[in-house]
Amino acid sequence: MTAAAPAVVAHGLSGRQDLPLPLHDVVIGAAVALVVSFVALGALWSTPRLRAASGVELPRSLDRALAAPATAWTVRVLGLVVCGWFLASAVGGSDVDTNPYPGAVFVLLWVGVVPLSVLLGPVWRAVSPLRTLHALLSRLLATPVDEGLAALPRWVGRWPAAAALFGFVWLELVKPDASSLPTLRVATALYAGVLLVGAAVFGNAWFAAADPFEAWSGAFGRLAPVARRPDGRLVLRNPLAGMTTLPVGPGTVGVVAVMLGSTAWDAWAGSTRWIAYAQTSDHRTLVGTAGLLGTVVAVGGAFWLATWASGGALATGGPARRELPGRFAHTLVPIALGYVVAHYFSFLVYQGQRTLILATDPLQRGSDLLGLRDRAVDTSLLRPGSVAGLQVVAVVAGHVVGVVLAHDRAVAVLDRRRAVVGQLPLLLVMVAYTVGGLLLLFHG
Repeated sequence: MTAAAPAVVAHGLSGRQDLPLPLHDVVIGAAVALVVSFVALGALWSTPRLRAASGVELPRSLDRALAAPATAWTVRVLGLVVCGWFLASAVGGSDVDTNPYPGAVFVLLWVGVVPLSVLLGPVWRAVSPLRTLHALLSRLLATPVDEGLAALPRWVGRWPAAAALFGFVWLELVKPDASSLPTLRVATALYAGVLLVGAAVFGNAWFAAADPFEAWSGAFGRLAPVARRPDGRLVLRNPLAGMTTLPVGPGTVGVVAVMLGSTAWDAWAGSTRWIAYAQTSDHRTLVGTAGLLGTVVAVGGAFWLATWASGGALATGGPARRELPGRFAHTLVPIALGYVVAHYFSFLVYQGQRTLILATDPLQRGSDLLGLRDRAVDTSLLRPGSVAGLQVVAVVAGHVVGVVLAHDRAVAVLDRRRAVVGQLPLLLVMVAYTVGGLLLLFHG
């Protein structure tokens, strides 16, 4: 991503030449797929079907084992050990290409937590070393872990997490020396300090409100097939039903707008035009910051306007019009997931291997603590053509799932006689997201 760590490089491996069809055919086909899905849903799906309370109950023995305090603390300790291992590289290592810490942050944490969350649920909440440290300090001081010096105001919502998430993607995508050890040390200290001080003031609620990785993992974790129903019972569920449980409140739209807008800007930042500009301009950081912020605002603003326009079809006694963006925010999460897969899949496969290999020598002193020194990155795992196909499928599938979620929510909150027409603004925005995303992804 930066000159300080040349090994952590571009996210994608393919371009327009790797597509199985011409780009314009792919874009038209994707738009048609969304429209056909919308029409089919309007004809066949007339009542809400996705319920948070649904799911097949799993054996109680498994439920009790996963809910046991010993299990929770085992996971917490594992999180501390892994975090401590890589922090040793940050604190005691050298600012060289073979330091694994940049890869631990930008590859294993940022990208690797996504598939784990989709499969297992909001894993960062379970393994977060800062939550563990706060819990240990609370025990030491004999204070309730959920209580702080003051109650967190409801209007705060998840706005701190949205701001912190924007700060992280700015670090990753805009700051020229993002992967340098001095920069990452400052960023890590700032992240830990803000969260631990905030937790001391507001209790555990601060992590849910302000931790960007918990917001990132938690949103994707709603798609996990195994989860707990509102009554606490462990079930195997329809992942789409899980998406309906995304909290609705202040800052939720901000979080998903950053999730989606940052991947769009990432695609443009990888273009030959931007790279040529960035290599010669003295204002690339300022322009990059404005571009990233503008993209996030454009994505969030288009979504807000579309849901506001849909409010003209609200059912009597339904939610207020101002609540609609939050009510539909979960529909953007599968779209963001599609872009994450498209942008970062090959990046995770290759740079993830390299980071783990480098972790065998955390302090760059010639150690081989994990027995991986003689291993090399396996470059035969993916073919560029197959990556291009996966990218298209991921983007289109994410949007189709978003249309399904939007329709299910629409028939729940809009007047059912006008629910299909009421969704048209949101459909248009999703088609625009699809077309724009594919054009950015395969700009060549």
